[in-house]
Amino acid sequence: MPARHEEIADELRRAIDREEYTVGDLLPAETELAADYGVSRGTVRQAVAALTAEGLIGSRQGARRVVLASRRSQSFAELRSFAQWARAMGREATGQVVVSEYRPATSEDCVRLQLAAGTRVLHVLRVRGLDGEPVLLERTVYADWISPAVERIEPQCPSVTQRLFEDEGLVFAYGEHVIDAVAAGARDAELLGVRRSSPLLRVRRVTTTREGRPVEWSDDRYRSDAVSFSVHNSIENNALARKTAE
Repeated sequence: MPARHEEIADELRRAIDREEYTVGDLLPAETELAADYGVSRGTVRQAVAALTAEGLIGSRQGARRVVLASRRSQSFAELRSFAQWARAMGREATGQVVVSEYRPATSEDCVRLQLAAGTRVLHVLRVRGLDGEPVLLERTVYADWISPAVERIEPQCPSVTQRLFEDEGLVFAYGEHVIDAVAAGARDAELLGVRRSSPLLRVRRVTTTREGRPVEWSDDRYRSDAVSFSVHNSIENNALARKTAE
């Protein structure tokens, strides 16, 4: 029989999945949850710690916990960071910055991030891995207002999304994705450990806050032998999901 804190954690997961708490919402205070479930605050803390470890919620010192994702957020109709997705599968996410530099915003940067021409933005090339194996290249352009916070994050940070919440209170709420296939160039092949011209799955995305303010746009390239995408259709939804390759 599961321990009480495990039962509470599962009830909270289901509540998040049902969107009783959506991304960016505050969870009730520990005292309120303890009263609702008839348990001690220590039991509530154990339950909440499990959800924090899974990347579903985040916490900042002295503040109530915020919903960052749901288990259903593996769907591209919603939003989940690479590290959150990896944790949900029981895998370890790694990250390493290869290049980080400021450049004047291009016309594409200005359109995607809603910036004035010539605004200096931070460009980051990052290699992401699953259990130490490189599977993804992220070429990300960060809007000028968040670039300094990103620049302060250590190059090996496994989850920039989590760190930006912890440091800045920033919640990535919405994403728009365009998916296609490209051939690996010499640089991509070297960083991902594949042959040149190998097929890569490319996801170009723009991520915003709940208020619709653009935070970043990125060109993400996955090794096709490590990650695949599937579409699940019904009359109620059309969800595209990311999963490891079989």
